[in-house]
Amino acid sequence: MIPVSQAIVVEGRYDKNRLSQIFDALIVPVNGFGIFKDAATLSLLRRLAVERGLIILTDSDGAGLVIRNFLCSAIAEGQVYHAYVGEYRGKEKRKAAPSKEGLLGVEGVPEEEIIHAVATCGAVREPVRETPERITTNDLYFLGLAGGENSAEKRKKLLRRLGLPQNLSAGALCRYLSGLVSIEQIAEIVKEL
Repeated sequence: MIPVSQAIVVEGRYDKNRLSQIFDALIVPVNGFGIFKDAATLSLLRRLAVERGLIILTDSDGAGLVIRNFLCSAIAEGQVYHAYVGEYRGKEKRKAAPSKEGLLGVEGVPEEEIIHAVATCGAVREPVRETPERITTNDLYFLGLAGGENSAEKRKKLLRRLGLPQNLSAGALCRYLSGLVSIEQIAEIVKEL
């Protein structure tokens, strides 16, 4: 099991069960959209954010994005890290039919993808690794990935190349890339695309 000092926030109990087999960490399920009316869990998450930091790991579908955005707006204090799993088509074994968008949730994606998402979210770092500079939406603009003609399509190509959800905004992409790669590395990938 991989030790993680931050609390990991997931959508539901099946996600929690899956992550409990991979990580030695406090894993907090928010019961999907139930978090919108669950003041006690929200209070706990706020406290955990201050005390140890939170890693938010939601599904890559639209519902996961809504839950992630709600949590970001509701948790003002502490540190929040964003772990993203890629989009995998299919259905979980326990379900009779695929989700509305036809994507696997966190519980159904490969273990390596989950480990990679948590390892690259910015919370867990090797101490000897030098952290590249922060990537901003300005940087994305100059690379043609935000605020310009066809920037959304170019960004989607980059997201596909990086194995990230297609619905990530420019700001979310910046949060993901910052501290992981340099602007020069992203420029090289954009040239290749």
